[in-house]
This record gives sequence, structure tokens and C-alpha cells, in this order.
Amino acid sequence: MNGQATEKTAAPTDPGTGRDAILLAARRAFAFRPYAEVTLRGIAADAGVSASLIVKHFATKEGLFNTIADFGPAADRLFAAPLDGLGRHLVLTLVRSRREQQGDPLLRVVFSLGDDDERTLLRERFGEQIIQRLAALLTGQERTLRAELIAGQLLGLGATLSLRRTGASARATPERLADLYGPGLQRLISA
Repeated sequence: MNGQATEKTAAPTDPGTGRDAILLAARRAFAFRPYAEVTLRGIAADAGVSASLIVKHFATKEGLFNTIADFGPAADRLFAAPLDGLGRHLVLTLVRSRREQQGDPLLRVVFSLGDDDERTLLRERFGEQIIQRLAALLTGQERTLRAELIAGQLLGLGATLSLRRTGASARATPERLADLYGPGLQRLISA
């Protein structure tokens, strides 16, 4: 599990390959069960694909986990805006990603609260690829503190959208959510 992620591209996947379904099933599996209990056959069954298709895309369970634990592509999308509009962009990107890919690009770190090696790796990668990278983009004082608070706000938004799948936030457009939520993030970015 200490190897590099097998895939680092942020390009959208082809839905005909089953890759999206595999990643969604793997995120759930690794979030709720210890690494040792997760099997490629179980992920394949949940994804509605063959285990050999997982091997074709990711080679091994470790390769699949390393892809799940890689926040780099999410960071590339989230931070692809100038600082003066980053708050709005963060919300739009998070909400659109959730709706298009049926998964949150960051929320999986919330389920990494154990002491298992894979959960520690997930937290470390989140810290390096999201918080430290965001802190490096920010200007002014207390950049790491502000980056942690911004990440917390994004995780809170993701959790709310997950909990309220049929609520008002689920019916709101990404633009409306960005209008309401983005300014709070922007205050932390510009502080």
C-alpha cells in the first residue's frame, strides 16, 4: 500500500468501461471495511463487473486502493481557479462532481478514522494533496489553518448533500449552492 497511485489523470472515464462503477464500489468497500476484508470479487459483484475487469484497470487490490487514496485528481479540479473566485469554484466543482460521478471527491477521508495502515495512508494523502496544496496556494497568515477550515467546510457540504439526498440542497442548482456557500469559503481564502 505504500506504492504510488497507478492512475494520476483527472480525465473523465468512459462509462462503457465499468471503471466508474468499480471506483464507486471500491470507495464504499474501503470506507466501511478493513483493507484485509475487501476482495476484488466483492467489489466486482457490487460494481456489476467481473473481477478480471478490475485487474485490467488497476492490476491489483493495492493498485485499486492507491487510486482511491489519490486525492491529486480531485485537487487538480478543485483548485483550478484564481484565488479571487476560488470559493465559488470549489462549491461548483464539488457539487458537479458529486452529481456527475455519483460520488464525493473528498468525503471518503471522513471514513478513515481508524488506525489501520490504509486509513492512515488515506488521511496522510488528504493532508498532503488537499490541505498542504491549498495552503501553498493561499496568501497571508495562518494559511494551513485556513486550508484546514476550508477543507472542513467542503467536507461538511459533502456530508450534508449525502445526508439530504432528497432535501432542498439536492434540488438546488450547483450555481445556487455556490451563491450561498461560496462566500463563506471565499472569506477564508481571502483572509
